[in-house]
Amino acid sequence: MILGFSGCEKAELWVTDHGKYFRCRAKRSIDPSVLFTISALVPGATAEGPSGEEEDPDLLSLCRAIIESRIDPSHPGLTAHGSYWTGDAPWKAVTPMNATKEDLPRGGARRASSSTAIFPIRIDHEVTGLLALNTGQKDFFTPAEIKRYEDLIQLMGIALAHRRAQLDLRERIKELTCLFGIAHLVAHPGISLDGILQGIARLIPPAWLYPEIATARIILDGRTYETSDFRESVDRQSAEIVVNGVLRGRLDVFYTTARPELDDGPFMKEERVLLDMVAREIATIVQRKEAEEAQARLEEQLRHADRLATIGQLAAGVAHELNEPLGNILGFAQLARKSPHLPKQAEQDIEKIRNASLHAREIVRNLLLFARQVPPQRKQINLNTVVEEGLYFFESRLQKEGVELVRSLAPDLPEIDADPAQLNQVLVNLVINALQAMPKGGRLTIRTAASPSSVSLLVEDTGVGISDEVRRQIFTPFFTTKDIGQGTGLGLPVVHGIVSAHGGSIQVRSQQGRGAEFEIQLPVKGGSPVTGDG
Repeated sequence: MILGFSGCEKAELWVTDHGKYFRCRAKRSIDPSVLFTISALVPGATAEGPSGEEEDPDLLSLCRAIIESRIDPSHPGLTAHGSYWTGDAPWKAVTPMNATKEDLPRGGARRASSSTAIFPIRIDHEVTGLLALNTGQKDFFTPAEIKRYEDLIQLMGIALAHRRAQLDLRERIKELTCLFGIAHLVAHPGISLDGILQGIARLIPPAWLYPEIATARIILDGRTYETSDFRESVDRQSAEIVVNGVLRGRLDVFYTTARPELDDGPFMKEERVLLDMVAREIATIVQRKEAEEAQARLEEQLRHADRLATIGQLAAGVAHELNEPLGNILGFAQLARKSPHLPKQAEQDIEKIRNASLHAREIVRNLLLFARQVPPQRKQINLNTVVEEGLYFFESRLQKEGVELVRSLAPDLPEIDADPAQLNQVLVNLVINALQAMPKGGRLTIRTAASPSSVSLLVEDTGVGISDEVRRQIFTPFFTTKDIGQGTGLGLPVVHGIVSAHGGSIQVRSQQGRGAEFEIQLPVKGGSPVTGDG
């Protein structure tokens, strides 16, 4: 439009932004052409004109000097508004202030004399662009025309400033909308970490300069959360996700279509700041979620321990109250059995009374063990020895039931201060539970391990597994999932009581259909009690 209005043979418009020269040049010819280029803000770059001819390096140097405000304002070719114009191409004699080697006249091919006018575009007293007009006619411009062009370029500066303000405001609104969306997402009650990360991935592309071609991806601990139209490309911005000083993943934004270079490739420096801010926010969210989960686990363990303590007190009182009548029943049954001339049926009934009393006494003993009312007879022992002696009695049964036994006993285990009989009962109860969980055979793995403060016993099976609901109750006395006659619900509570009495801890890891693993940790001599039951 300017080329047609001015009647000149060449017109070009420069705008500086994001550390680049954005140049658009037009040349009047039989086949009109327009060339748009982007150059770095460094002197000495070369380019070709619209028709492939070499660009005048002296004029290029002069334009750069004007746009960088390096022309002496007292030069006779300058107007009061800083515009430069001439009727006979004397710019070759104009040397900018603080001239560099690239600013000096280069000579070269002789060019036809021409009229040239260069008008700087100013925004808030800063030169951000220029308009350059050139024609082969001498003395083409008049002072009145120069004044009209200066008025035009002032309007262009106002329009450009308004446009930039609109763009900046739009981008800031997009950034704030993204951050507000993340805050709203995190505040949603009951949302999981996976849901939050997937939601953040969807919120990121609309905050970028070209949302229609932007895709986003979050990688955390090997898991990926990405936009529905995700696609990788060469143009990418990335930020690391660091939680408590540990690199856990990264946040990526891609442009799927090439775009002009800005601050960071095709991305703006403000987008880099936003990306880093979102990555830090993700790290904070992960840290907070993990802290909440840890707190919830600790609270559940405290509630569980409180329930067990209450049940233990009740069990101890009941056991002591039952001991005396059970002893009387068993004693009188044995006396009655010694009576002469007992009928056969009476003898069988007395035997049933005796067996039931012995079974009830064993339950009472287990209750006392659970309630820690039976003090352990401790001595220095090696856990591997207890395991080997306990497994000796199970080998034939394991083979008969089609269960493969895998031993992995750590050598040179430190000795612990423990009651071998009670630890043997722990192993027996865990092995019996594992066998009952593998009715069709499987694999039973027994492992021992050591750390500086404790030794561990791990009993792992490939059975039916334990649901989360059952796992929360397995240490509760008389809770059982077995059929009537197959269990009393005291096996695991007794294990828990024995381990706790030894200052140790027991942990259960299981999924339904994928077996279960019980890990018991016992302190070595001089070590602190081990925590972490659950």
